Amino acid sequence: MVEYFHEDSKQPGTFSRMNKEDLPESPQAAEPDYSRRAQEAKREILEFGKMVVWFLILFFALRYFVVEGYEVQGPSMEPSLVNNERILVLKLPHFLSQFSPFEKLNPIKEGDIVVFESPNDHQKRYVKRVIARGEGRRPTNVADAGQHDGARFPADTVQVRVEDGEVYVNNRRVMEDYVKEAARPGPNFHDEVALYPGSYYVLGDNRNVSKDSRSFGPIDDNRIIGRAILRVWPPSRIGLIQ
Repeated sequence: MVEYFHEDSKQPGTFSRMNKEDLPESPQAAEPDYSRRAQEAKREILEFGKMVVWFLILFFALRYFVVEGYEVQGPSMEPSLVNNERILVLKLPHFLSQFSPFEKLNPIKEGDIVVFESPNDHQKRYVKRVIARGEGRRPTNVADAGQHDGARFPADTVQVRVEDGEVYVNNRRVMEDYVKEAARPGPNFHDEVALYPGSYYVLGDNRNVSKDSRSFGPIDDNRIIGRAILRVWPPSRIGLIQ
């Protein structure tokens, strides 16, 4: 067994026993401690990096599939939505409804406010209210031969008509307490259309300034992004969207 002694500074020539732990640390002994701290720091940096990556994955997954924020631009949805308001759009139910196990969800109903891709510009988004929708879903991998039976519209379609500022769906007037004012007739308006399965007729609440299905026709189900559910800005108008 190795014993360690040191000379007493008060009594020169006198030595006392000391523990190994009390010996001054040599540079060689300090190196393992430094290496351990470096490894711990590296491990913490890696853990932080993993946390950031998972946060970004979760953020973009929520934004792409679940919910997304939009800013309203323009007066076409007044008084329900006004210029510069910010809204949240729920996307997940409509996204799931595109798959056969969930095709009966029907997340978009008449009266809902939806955000959808412009029929003419895929980079542009519109926000409008659904007035009517075609019953059922558009079948896939089917080519319609277009048989003409003499009727103006096929029997299985939903008919929408705008007349004297009022909207009629299958000859029944739609009661609209959210409309700012009665619509005036406009040029190049589709005053009467048929909705096939998987199509929607959308209008702005401020009819006289809105560009909607009267001008670009019904929109397909695959253009809908989601349903507007919550107004989050400004604070004075925070609340559910009706």
